Amino acid sequence: MESKKKFVFASELIKDLRLSTIFRPDNFDTKIDSSDINRPGLQLSGFLDNFQYKRVQIMGQTEYLYFESLSIEQRKNAMDKLMSFDIPILVISTKQDVLPEILDSAKANSRIVAGSRESSTKTLSRISYYLNERLAPEVTIHGVLVDVDGVGMLITGESGVGKSEAALELIKKNHRLVADDAVRIIKLDEETLQGKSLETIEHFMEIRGLGIIDIKTLYGIGAVKNSKKIDMVVELETWQQGKYYDRLGLDQDFTEILNTKVEKLTIPVRPGRNIGIILELAARNHRLKAMGYNSAVEFNEKLLNSLEKKRNENKSK
Repeated sequence: MESKKKFVFASELIKDLRLSTIFRPDNFDTKIDSSDINRPGLQLSGFLDNFQYKRVQIMGQTEYLYFESLSIEQRKNAMDKLMSFDIPILVISTKQDVLPEILDSAKANSRIVAGSRESSTKTLSRISYYLNERLAPEVTIHGVLVDVDGVGMLITGESGVGKSEAALELIKKNHRLVADDAVRIIKLDEETLQGKSLETIEHFMEIRGLGIIDIKTLYGIGAVKNSKKIDMVVELETWQQGKYYDRLGLDQDFTEILNTKVEKLTIPVRPGRNIGIILELAARNHRLKAMGYNSAVEFNEKLLNSLEKKRNENKSK
């Protein structure tokens, strides 16, 4: 499933970050579709080449002090030029008093102006984090996401293979559920995929023959988690006679989600196998690998050294 182009309304930004509305035309809103931010110091000085006007504009203390140093006529001209561009919103930080030239230009050009009580650095950081999360590429995948000993494990597989049952077994072992059935995956950066549940089914699981159960109510708040970085994907599949399955663990497979590579394991399912224990072991083994220890490689090296030693002993006889 492809990720759709996302946007945030300026009114949402103001509300969610508790900014103050300095001016907003009646029944008017703008769309913000870039997480990048611009501080228009150069633009206020008259340099408008390559002006990234589609970004959120933050007027920090430095830009404001420069703007105040201009004459009234210079301030009017500078702000009119800035507001002539289709900027989504201008945010003024550090509780600055709004000069009349800003308000007049915003009204004349129908631009949204908001204020922040925090410093320029904190305002920029908060808005950047908010937009990065809201505008990040996103996809929804059928599966179950659990936090197993700190490892974000996305369990996939055909419908009815036992994904939810395996996750329930992990929850009984004090691991945590993030999402069941539909996992919302957000790409925060080039290497980080964050998984969440859809709001309508958050903390709920479907167990065939039993129906919908509320994990938070049944097992407590410690059994659930709102979001988790996806560290590995485990695909459950029905055991196929004659198919090759890696018995040593030397083969390393990956899958791609939103153009990001994630380690993938394929676990065959058949009667008698305790999938919950196997998944718990897979998570702990993943942590060991992350710390630089690979038991499969270690075993293979010992085996090869042993064979080499026997070969040398045979040659010496």
